[in-house]
Amino acid sequence: MANKKISELGVLTTPAGADILAIVDDTDTTTKQVSVTNLMGQASASNLSSYDFDDNQIEGFSAKVDTPTITANAYTLTDADNGRVLALNNGTTAMTVNINTGLTAGFNCSFIQTGSGQVSFAGTATVNNRQSHTKINGQYGVASLVAYAADTFVLAGDTAS
Repeated sequence: MANKKISELGVLTTPAGADILAIVDDTDTTTKQVSVTNLMGQASASNLSSYDFDDNQIEGFSAKVDTPTITANAYTLTDADNGRVLALNNGTTAMTVNINTGLTAGFNCSFIQTGSGQVSFAGTATVNNRQSHTKINGQYGVASLVAYAADTFVLAGDTAS
């Protein structure tokens, strides 16, 4: 194949695992080949969740909104709730969100009280609030919980005591 500019090449919309891509090795600036399968395997093996966006805006992302099952007027947070928005509706009956030890630094979750039953926060982990609040202020109130250290959280938002 004769040399072509990248803009002159055809578009491959669904590459196969055996397709070959040309890359420049940054250690010695030589051009090498890599298969799509090997490249994707390396991408999956890398910790892409800690990518530094260099203070650039991130667009096109949304949080998963869940309506969890409330048992015995309580819900206990798990690692699976990290990054989610929980819409809490226990009708007119108050409920408690249990924040127990075992959740790591960086855990964050937002809560919407969609019912009139007030949502309280309790558990074995340390939960701090600037005003010592432990509840969402009322129906359609929103609060967020962020772990700034393992088992140590800040509750913020439309809160009440």
